[in-house]
Amino acid sequence: MQDVRFEVVKKIAQTKFKFKDIKRVSKLDSSSPPSVFIGSKLKYPLVNVGILSPLERDHDAWIYDDAPYWAKENFTINEVVHLRDNLLNSRFQSQVKDVQKTGKFVQMAQEIALASRPVDVEIHLKRDINVGRNKDKVLIPLGMKASLEKARVTSNIKVDRRVDKVVNDEIKSSQALQYLYKNKFSEYVLSKILSVGVLGLKKDKRLVPTRWSITATDDSLGKELIKEIKSYKWIENYEIFYGGFMGNLYLIMFFPGVWSYELFELYFPGSSWNPGKEIKASTDFESYSGRKEYAFATAGGYYATRLPILEYLKSIKRQAAVLVIRLETQSYWASLGVWVCRESIRKCLNKKSLEFQSREELLASSKKISMIKFGYDPSVLLKKSKLLDILSQQRNLKEFF
Repeated sequence: MQDVRFEVVKKIAQTKFKFKDIKRVSKLDSSSPPSVFIGSKLKYPLVNVGILSPLERDHDAWIYDDAPYWAKENFTINEVVHLRDNLLNSRFQSQVKDVQKTGKFVQMAQEIALASRPVDVEIHLKRDINVGRNKDKVLIPLGMKASLEKARVTSNIKVDRRVDKVVNDEIKSSQALQYLYKNKFSEYVLSKILSVGVLGLKKDKRLVPTRWSITATDDSLGKELIKEIKSYKWIENYEIFYGGFMGNLYLIMFFPGVWSYELFELYFPGSSWNPGKEIKASTDFESYSGRKEYAFATAGGYYATRLPILEYLKSIKRQAAVLVIRLETQSYWASLGVWVCRESIRKCLNKKSLEFQSREELLASSKKISMIKFGYDPSVLLKKSKLLDILSQQRNLKEFF
């Protein structure tokens, strides 16, 4: 697989030399990873529906849209940016409820999204390719877009029988997601399928902008895991994990207690979301009873961070209160989407934790680790923590009784 990475990264570096005037390309014989993109910039319920593909046919097209592989192989920011810069979004406009009709383009986008391996496509463009990537906290960037005139699939499409089952069953989308998730389909696959409007009861089916489908999938899977985790015993010791990926550094603290979760995100000067000269911060929290509204401060990163934490607790069959601190450093110079949060947490949780006998020991250690490894003192944040405040009150009640 390392050879695949080397050859593909080398190849995309040469793409712009092959296409001296990319903007003037009007016809493509290409391969979709398979991947589609539902944009949210138009006035809803009108959306852009895009078929994603490199500029030429590629047996290894999957690598253009495979975040878990990028994380596993420790891709650099530059490598991911170059991959996505060479991915074209050939798009057309649609109403979200057009999935209930028989439009050719919508149907083709659905077929591509459901495919279990790259799909060969022939694409004709209406206008010149627009080059330039958008910056977004949730989405993986794209480098090129153009209006689609006509397109057709030129290879056989293979759809997993379990995907075919939920698409054709009259069940709610949340049930379909759970069925596929329990059958080892990743959240990346699930959010893509959810976006093209093939899940759910027939009367409810509609296209879902990709940024919404990503967070909806993380949240839906997370809520089901929380129900299960609440039945487990508390963890016995106080634990801390730490590590990072692509300039995103994490401290993950587990406390014995009922499920609750708090995320602090700090954006250092010069990082992707902070061009200023002072550290910026945002935070969101949920108690045992959960949240009643969207986590607006930390947005999609809140749910993307929570999911692998819940998966970890399920794997050890324990319940805990969890406090996470994310440090977005200057090294994270290009925003690549919430998959970076998700995979960073997984990398941290794959390491061995440090264990302590008391909350005080864990917090003291978290400060030392943060200062030594990250050069940041989290004391101010910890004083503002809602989760720690609640845990402190619970301990006092226990001592009182």
